[in-house]
Amino acid sequence: MKKSFLFVASILALSCGSQKIDESVTLESEEAVQFDRSLMEVPKKADDLNGIGSIVGAGQNQFSNVEKVASIMNFLASDELQGRDTGSEGIEKAAEFIEESFSKNNVKPYFETYRDDLSNYDAPAFNVVGVVEGSDPKLKNEFVIIGAHYDHIGLIAEENGDAIANGANDNATGTTTVMELARYFGKSRTNKRSIIFALFSAEEKGLLGSKHLAQKLKEENLNLYAMLNYEMVGVPLVGKDYLAYLTGYEESNMAKVANSYAEQTYAGFLSKAKEFNLFKRSDNYPFHEAFGVPSQTFSTFDFTNFNHYHKVGDELSEMDFGHMANLINKSIPVVEGIVNAPTKEIKYN
Repeated sequence: MKKSFLFVASILALSCGSQKIDESVTLESEEAVQFDRSLMEVPKKADDLNGIGSIVGAGQNQFSNVEKVASIMNFLASDELQGRDTGSEGIEKAAEFIEESFSKNNVKPYFETYRDDLSNYDAPAFNVVGVVEGSDPKLKNEFVIIGAHYDHIGLIAEENGDAIANGANDNATGTTTVMELARYFGKSRTNKRSIIFALFSAEEKGLLGSKHLAQKLKEENLNLYAMLNYEMVGVPLVGKDYLAYLTGYEESNMAKVANSYAEQTYAGFLSKAKEFNLFKRSDNYPFHEAFGVPSQTFSTFDFTNFNHYHKVGDELSEMDFGHMANLINKSIPVVEGIVNAPTKEIKYN
């Protein structure tokens, strides 16, 4: 998010205090992960990998798991990618990784290729955009966008010999969530409406990637129903009875609709999100401006559970992969319900 206000987080936040990832764990390859019922089993505790005690909950949709989340996160937030700054070699590697995943999982390029070149940034930069066409002859002409930004801020002032802002929580976590949802729908093909999976560049430069794509799709007269964005979802909320908060909660009935499809309360209201107007600070907002349809962000950063925003400490070791897998699995019936509803249920208030 464009969270310049987040300097207060360093005062409010508490360290997650997690341990390093157990390097003895063998992670699944992309080829090994296929859509089958073996992935519906209850996965391991997150602390089997990283020392944080969140459990991937049992339920109907156990598609993602700790190992798969870790395999994606371990690449996106690695030192090799040098913080994924827009236009860098590191973000090029991230883009190639996302494109390969889309291709292997039947997510087609939305444009001629997966790459959407930015027209509003001086250096070469691009979004990565895929699509899973809807199965209903009529509803497939309506679109839902599932998005997150995959860039970060690259190299910053050195602290204790480390100058890489890895951007694990911000926003390798959102990128991983979108990639896993794309993998699910690419394999299952259970969506009646068409779904665009968009990974944005240059969010850290002023939401430039999402601004570019929103305007481009508007000029193409895309029939957009809603935009769901994921931002900083790497650690669980503290003391809440819902999985994630929704920015602009009071602007629409998206939370109510999402919760109607969930086994437990999926989306809730966070007063800090309203206080700092997070609704306008992430990649959902350009779609709200361009299309005037419900476009909102899900997040689990609550100002108390993470204090490494735009710092070198935003590392894999701070992430809770069990929580992430649980959120992804609980997101599946929510997204499925939204894209398959016979009428457009989500509306601005």
